[in-house]
Amino acid sequence: MHPVLEDLIGLLRLEKIEDNIFRGDSRDIGSPQVFGGQVLGQALSAAQNTVDNRVAHSLHAYFLRRGDVTAPIIYEVDRSRDGGSFSNRRVVAIQHGRPILNLAASFQNPEKGLEHQADMPDVPGPEGIKDLTDVAKDMFDHIPSKMWRFLTDKRPFEFRHVEPVNFEAPEKLPPKKHVWIRAVDALPDNPVLHQNLLTYVSDYELLGTAILPHALSFTRDSMIMASLDHALWFHSEVKMDEWLLYAMESTNASGARGLARGQIFTQDGRLVASTAQEGLMRVLDLDDRKPRSKPGSQN
Repeated sequence: MHPVLEDLIGLLRLEKIEDNIFRGDSRDIGSPQVFGGQVLGQALSAAQNTVDNRVAHSLHAYFLRRGDVTAPIIYEVDRSRDGGSFSNRRVVAIQHGRPILNLAASFQNPEKGLEHQADMPDVPGPEGIKDLTDVAKDMFDHIPSKMWRFLTDKRPFEFRHVEPVNFEAPEKLPPKKHVWIRAVDALPDNPVLHQNLLTYVSDYELLGTAILPHALSFTRDSMIMASLDHALWFHSEVKMDEWLLYAMESTNASGARGLARGQIFTQDGRLVASTAQEGLMRVLDLDDRKPRSKPGSQN
């Protein structure tokens, strides 16, 4: 298996410290704090470790504080309910004695029922589209060095953007984005692992959809962006080593916050998951986009 993918799988495999208490490592992927998808994936993994034979169908989380990439994270699980068909778990992620994330997850015994789904967007397939890493390499002279390293480091997933990516001079665009995603190598046939990996990767790209109508850039504008919450619904079994289309749209931006939602389809059009996220989108000076205060201000 590709080493970077193997490392991610190990990252999501937590150490049991005590009944309902687990510990996970952190990774520095170049972001200012622990990547939110890592904490989400580990928190779901902690909850899964306390559930037998039931499959996660939804999770809802709030990000409370920035995570420290140099310290491990403790996950405390509350076994809220085990009913006839559903189980519910609450998870608190803790660093340095303070909670950084609250998560609730629900699990269900698999059963048959009524079925319908939204149609898959009519967009080109992943074949012939450059991976985001290759796009960034082609724009070396136009991307700050730290961002360039973040975009070109080896990753556990391929990201192929259907719409062109413009790091240098973004234009005002409709708040929609379509990205093909696939793990960089074959994975074990373990549904729980695939759910954890989807949870991890679902935090990529989503909030960025909300800045598309405003012609802003992560790399060149004075902005603070941070996920505030995250919701994910699993509709059916997912295979992360097969191409998935992440179709995203932002329905609103107001109050220095942006709301985005997403749908995840298999290449043959099956809707396997849905997401929603609200995040902080604070432009430090709306007039000339120059910071009014020192970088690193808190929410």
